[in-house]
Amino acid sequence: MSYCKQEGKDRIIFVTKEDHEAPSNAELIEDDPNDPYEDHGLILPNGDINWNCPCLGGMASGPCGQQFKEAFSCFHYSKEEVKGSDCVENFRSMQECMQKYPELYPQEDDNDTAPSGGANTSPSESTSTDSLPSSSPDSAPAATENPAAS
Repeated sequence: MSYCKQEGKDRIIFVTKEDHEAPSNAELIEDDPNDPYEDHGLILPNGDINWNCPCLGGMASGPCGQQFKEAFSCFHYSKEEVKGSDCVENFRSMQECMQKYPELYPQEDDNDTAPSGGANTSPSESTSTDSLPSSSPDSAPAATENPAAS
């Protein structure tokens, strides 16, 4: 005998082997492309950006949501030869906003090898060779290996 069980927000349906052997009588309805609550991915059928897409990771909301939307929209609709090259100021504004909220927008570091000068120090600003990786066998780039020699 099949039955349902509710666990929090989830509904669990248990079915018997006999239930699976019977053909399904479920009726599928065609998706309404104009349904605002339907998941459409990042780009809606009309070409607009779906700011509710989970693929944006919530970036469209929060303290820098407006700056994110402006930068992302600029990039999406950019007609420049180098797509988005006309959006540098928008992305700079978004980055400046994000730097004000490091607890919400943590900066990614490259396996903790960032220079000790802090988050605002870029590799091009560093003149010291102390932060360069040592040339150990583990850190040698794959492009320098000679496959014919092995």
